[in-house]
Amino acid sequence: MLGLVREIVSGVRAIARREAWAIGGLVLSWAALAAPLTDPALAQDAGPRPVSDAQVQALVPEIEAYIASGMKAYDSPGLAIGIVAGDKLVYAKGFGIRAKGGSDPVDTKTVFQIGSATKAFLAATLGIMVDRKRFAWDDRVVDLHPDFQMKDPWVTREFRVFDLLAQRSGLPADVNDTLGILGIDEAGMIRSLRHVEPTSSFRSTFSYTNITHLLAGRIVATAANAPDWNAVLQAELLQPLGMADTSHSAKAIEAAPNHAGGHRWTPNGTVQVPFTRLFPYDFGGAGDINSTVEDMSRWLRLQLGRGALDGKRLLSTESLTFTHTPKIAMTEQLSYAFGWVVQQTPGGTIVWHNGGTPSFGSYVGLLPNRDLGIVVLTNETNVGFPDAIGLWVLDRVLGNARVDHVANGLARAKAGVQASDALFAKPADPRPFPPLAPLAGTYANPSFGKVSLAVEGEGLTMELAATGAKLRLDPWNGDVFTVRIVPLGPYAAMAENLGPAPNAFVQFQIDGQGKLDTFRLSMDDGQAYTFGRE
Repeated sequence: MLGLVREIVSGVRAIARREAWAIGGLVLSWAALAAPLTDPALAQDAGPRPVSDAQVQALVPEIEAYIASGMKAYDSPGLAIGIVAGDKLVYAKGFGIRAKGGSDPVDTKTVFQIGSATKAFLAATLGIMVDRKRFAWDDRVVDLHPDFQMKDPWVTREFRVFDLLAQRSGLPADVNDTLGILGIDEAGMIRSLRHVEPTSSFRSTFSYTNITHLLAGRIVATAANAPDWNAVLQAELLQPLGMADTSHSAKAIEAAPNHAGGHRWTPNGTVQVPFTRLFPYDFGGAGDINSTVEDMSRWLRLQLGRGALDGKRLLSTESLTFTHTPKIAMTEQLSYAFGWVVQQTPGGTIVWHNGGTPSFGSYVGLLPNRDLGIVVLTNETNVGFPDAIGLWVLDRVLGNARVDHVANGLARAKAGVQASDALFAKPADPRPFPPLAPLAGTYANPSFGKVSLAVEGEGLTMELAATGAKLRLDPWNGDVFTVRIVPLGPYAAMAENLGPAPNAFVQFQIDGQGKLDTFRLSMDDGQAYTFGRE
């Protein structure tokens, strides 16, 4: 969810459903994979010179028509867009309504969750601390946070500050995000990394994670002598930038008079869902910001101003440039920087990041050499719509060939859901199920802690001792069960956001004595957790 960028390299999956399980990743637009060829009709606009207000205004009728058709295609209730050129917000507008069933219109002050677009703010706070010499980019993390530990001792020793946001840890994609979704606290999520087997060599492969950002936030807070990262965010960025309508909690967005309601995307239309207080807010700098296009325009101006706004410098040009500098290749055209993706197109370089929570989506894009930025905020699950609008506009400015990113993204989203539905479909001739009673008992996993399995009806429930979260296990095929969150207490909203379909599998395994004393919880992102009987 907090991460959508990972979609680029992970193959076809159930984009919407996995996004809700795996927080804060990039919902990276699949449309971005194929760099468009240059459009001869617009080629004369390509080049390093700044984009003017007049050039943007000339595109407005096309932009608004494309947004209208895209909202209809995605059944998106509301959208807000802002474009900055020449250090000014030259175009900003709201479309649609804040929530289905209501009539309040979206405007440029409507508050949305921005998800993983938060990561660039975290990167900036790291840069501010580097500027103040509280630490250096190449300082060892273990020297700044002695409890930090990875499974490989060498990686523990060599992990540097510049690795925290670079998405090249060698860990599995979305590593242990499930812990946070089920209520494990920040310290528990960070501690869990020591139990994870790497899936690639350190610094060799792109793999999108969120928990490393929690650690980065702790390091920033310690360096600033602040209680947490959000306090640093408020003092060092939001207040100086005048982002008065920007916040970082579920309570704050719900209290805002002009806020959007979230909607779960499905191929048959969007469904309004309640805010979840656990996600994304328990993930801090990985994705907890709520904002508006007017506030985000000031953030865009800071980025295009190389760290300064209205004559006031908040971070050095060197530190801001570092956050835009590629750290690991994702594809031939895409690299991950530090809270930003760097994309090469025929018309020029785009620096961007998107965001997705269970029921909101965002896209923030920059053309640093053209002095232009764009923000798109939506109140539905990000399955590619805000990315499609943002990239379509930037393609037009750069003179790239016309590509219908909305249609392409929607086709991929539907294909992803079809693939997930096929994955979890009940087998026509399932293997016999094992007796349930012998499976009940207490099990443990080093990251989750203790869990209890109990027979309930024709299935099992799994309850986490640490948080009280419950999962429903329904027989599927022999010793394999499908998994859903039980909608109780603080997890009821998350269950509604995820929808009725299964989210994972559990498979029981026989030990050396022929007993079913082990089971594996496998997410549809390929990650698995092994539990042994206590």
